[in-house]
Amino acid sequence: MKLQVYHRTHHVYAALVRDSFNEARLEPVDCPEQTRQSFLLKVLPSTRLSHFHDFYRNCVHVIDLTSPHQELTVEATSVVVTRDLPPLPGDATPAPVAALAACERLGECYDFLQPSTYVRATPEAWRLAIDIAAGHSDAWQIVQAIMRHLGSEFRYIPAVTNAHTTMEEALRLRQGVCQDFAHVMIGLCRALKVPARYVSGYLYNGPADRLKGTQATHAWVEVYLPGVGWRGLDPTNQQPVSQRHVKVAIGRDYADVSPLRGTYRGTASRKLSVEVLVTRLDSEEAAEEGPLSPLAG
Repeated sequence: MKLQVYHRTHHVYAALVRDSFNEARLEPVDCPEQTRQSFLLKVLPSTRLSHFHDFYRNCVHVIDLTSPHQELTVEATSVVVTRDLPPLPGDATPAPVAALAACERLGECYDFLQPSTYVRATPEAWRLAIDIAAGHSDAWQIVQAIMRHLGSEFRYIPAVTNAHTTMEEALRLRQGVCQDFAHVMIGLCRALKVPARYVSGYLYNGPADRLKGTQATHAWVEVYLPGVGWRGLDPTNQQPVSQRHVKVAIGRDYADVSPLRGTYRGTASRKLSVEVLVTRLDSEEAAEEGPLSPLAG
């Protein structure tokens, strides 16, 4: 599937500000499930941009504005070709639980087994994870059971949480948005020693007019299965990650992958607007599997 992603962030400040320094994680990655064909980042007021790759190999663009300004606009336009990975059967046993112990010795897994800014393996999370995993002897079966539990016990409700809501808070509320679903699933997986990482990106959900204005970035989870590697699951939509998903960045939790964050000098009063538009370029018709539920955003 060939998808174009347009992401616009606009800040309006109540007075002139200066010395604005921002990091943008907006460029989709190249990986087995997708190929980035193009990426363009525009910033107003104009400034010279630089970039680097962070510890998790995400591309980070640096926006440094020293001169006074009252508005800041960051526009990212990407074109990617996505593809489905071969599915693992729902009843497959590719990763016995006994094999998970070796993950702690793998460099690519170690960070994703540790506590992080928004995710901690609390006693409550551990007890819940143990209950969910009961009767399963394979890691893939366990993570699917965790995903199904979130689908049946948690409600998708916007505006009840915010970008800084922790896993513990979301677990107590049993409601939230895709970021909260991802954090809770990560916490439950890590409690069982299953390496789990946070993925930020976008989700194609059908015709363009369904995604204007109110949509923002999407979030899901990747778990590491010994002998298989990293596999993605979208707990918000209760399904494996597919060619509808555009992957941008990975991290321990949202703190590592925020699309745009930074500091500036001046007034704290500002207005923020975000617009995301995901369109299909190879066909304007709906994908073969049909549109996802309203929980996609």
